[in-house]
Amino acid sequence: MPRQNKKDLTINTMRVVLALIFIFGGINHFINPDLYLKIMPAFLPLPMFLNWSSGLLEVLGGIGLFFKPIRKAASILLNALLISFFIVHIDHLVNGVQFQAGIKIPTIFLWIRLALQFVLIYWVWLAGKQK
Repeated sequence: MPRQNKKDLTINTMRVVLALIFIFGGINHFINPDLYLKIMPAFLPLPMFLNWSSGLLEVLGGIGLFFKPIRKAASILLNALLISFFIVHIDHLVNGVQFQAGIKIPTIFLWIRLALQFVLIYWVWLAGKQK
């Protein structure tokens, strides 16, 4: 078995971390649906379906990152999902969002979250490479 160089080891470690983030984040959609339903914009139809489907896609995409033959497809799926989340993030910036009873998320955190979305998209793209 060939030895991995430091760069490959770092990429693989980052891929595992990312996969676990998506797997556990997706599972959380089923364990704590109210968390996601509270912050979902009112104009989106079928909020429970959207919550469950995004959770399922996060789990499937995260698992897919572990398997070389489907890694690229998994990264495309996850990035499509992340791009679709811009609808929610931009709505929150425009209209504000209350996380819990009366607790409003400060606008600076919404801007940071939006910027981090681009970082996450890039990270998913890197994780999808076939190494």
